[in-house]
Amino acid sequence: MPEKDLRTDMELIESCLAGNQDDFTELVNRYKNLVYSIILRQTRDTEEANDYAQDVFLKVYRNLRSYTPAFKFSTWVMRITGNHIIDQHRKKKAETVPFEPHMAEGAGQPREASPETQYLQREQAERVQKIVADLPEMYRVPVVLYHQQDMSYQEIAEVIGEPLSKVKNRIFRGRKLLKEMLTARP
Repeated sequence: MPEKDLRTDMELIESCLAGNQDDFTELVNRYKNLVYSIILRQTRDTEEANDYAQDVFLKVYRNLRSYTPAFKFSTWVMRITGNHIIDQHRKKKAETVPFEPHMAEGAGQPREASPETQYLQREQAERVQKIVADLPEMYRVPVVLYHQQDMSYQEIAEVIGEPLSKVKNRIFRGRKLLKEMLTARP
């Protein structure tokens, strides 16, 4: 059984930045199960979870210089993971065309919405997305993870590295702010 590396994350990071790639492998080994499990809970697809996890660690490696030790490394990695999941979800959403058949009255046959209805629905969805994007990050991230990624409060707490009570509070306040912004804008 190999000896466990007792160096701190920061010591490993400094070594990586000095050019020792083996120490990055150690960081990956420390966090790969956590990253993979969070991604798998969201994707429910092992191949996709493996691909996303690789992408996350590439982002971690590329951005290692921007890590600040004021925060736990695990929190930083989880934030990158959560953001990557959100980004991939947005890309998938943009690539797919929603199919929402409307029933013809009395006919029982699906029919497409009128072009006017489709336009209005698309315009409303874009408006909501713009307003969500304008939310402060501390509210936007938990709201998006909860409502668009269907993550539980506990999962969100793990991803953003905040206590469960803070996650619940931020989602509540984020929704309230979102409602105010939706009613204030024409």
